[in-house]
Amino acid sequence: MKPKAFISQLDEASLMAAIAEAESKTSGEIRVFLSHRKPDDAVAAAQRAFDQLGMARTRERNGVLIFVAPKARKFAVIGDAGVHQHCGDEFWTALAAEMSGHFRKAEFTTGILHGIRKAGELLARHFPRQPDDVNELPDDIAHD
Repeated sequence: MKPKAFISQLDEASLMAAIAEAESKTSGEIRVFLSHRKPDDAVAAAQRAFDQLGMARTRERNGVLIFVAPKARKFAVIGDAGVHQHCGDEFWTALAAEMSGHFRKAEFTTGILHGIRKAGELLARHFPRQPDDVNELPDDIAHD
């Protein structure tokens, strides 16, 4: 699938609503980033986007980024230090495999929604919402 078709097929409103829903139960932050570039290494590109979006500046270091590069047919899901210490590599590997299953069936919105929901569950378990919690990062879909 061509990147324009991929991006036009995404239901960004549903993705943003899912982010808001997931974040209503946690102090964690979830972002989705769609790259129009063709990175060789999706994880390295995701880390650069993570830094550019200011995701390492959350109070509890509990941001999660879902990075998708349709031109390269690659994606990555990464979490900040606070998140990673609770879940380790196994969580990210399993989540990527689950999302890949949706992507192989051209269920792109469903795959990303699944990633948002699973990340939200993880964040809610380890970083429950606090009374003084504020939304530290926008819920919109970022693009380069």
